[in-house]
Amino acid sequence: MEGNEMFAVLKTGGKQYRVQAGDVLRVEKLAADAGEKVQFNEILMVGSTVGTPLVEGAAVQADVIDQIKGDKVIHFVRRRRKHSSKRTKGHRQQLTLLKVTEILEKGGDKSGVKAAVGAGSVTAVAATAAKPAKKAAPKKEEAPKAEAKKAEPKKEAPKKAAPKAEAGADDLKLLSGVGPALEKKLHEAGVTSFAQIAAWGPEEIAEMDEKLSFKGRIERDGWVEQATTLAAEKE
Repeated sequence: MEGNEMFAVLKTGGKQYRVQAGDVLRVEKLAADAGEKVQFNEILMVGSTVGTPLVEGAAVQADVIDQIKGDKVIHFVRRRRKHSSKRTKGHRQQLTLLKVTEILEKGGDKSGVKAAVGAGSVTAVAATAAKPAKKAAPKKEEAPKAEAKKAEPKKEAPKKAAPKAEAGADDLKLLSGVGPALEKKLHEAGVTSFAQIAAWGPEEIAEMDEKLSFKGRIERDGWVEQATTLAAEKE
């Protein structure tokens, strides 16, 4: 060992690094912020002790200096097709810059320091998901108002009262085929007496047929003759 300083071989991001206290190194991006202390627990070798495959209880602790990007790597892509094409694309890997602070031969599993895990690992994703979600700001009291509006019964529009027959009006339901509904139609058209119906000529009959959609009922049921008879009986 150089200068009798302790060294270790750690594994992270699928790569191995030989480190000593005070070393600064770049590793594949870790799920940690600048200023945090992290601990590597996959130690393949510490001093003269070789792991099988890891050295039990050994660890390497480091401070996160910054999250950086590596040098740009250029890839040349060529497609072998009838209409071939070539293109160049670049990529800069996400890295974490660290400074090794301590190498532990034993007791690493009891240190309590945050484990160094890759930013895209299952452990990192689970840790992010475990963070308590921010509570949504309470909405303004709109919902209660909406509920109050729903609770209010709809006011029904006042029903129009059926027009009352004029005083002294004849009972038109005595005519053949005339019920309350037809009598109401006749009253609305201003017909309230047998004398009015008895005085109808062809033009008035045709006009009433069309106006009240009687479809020939006046002549078919003989309203004029019936009204003449009823009017004479009334006198």
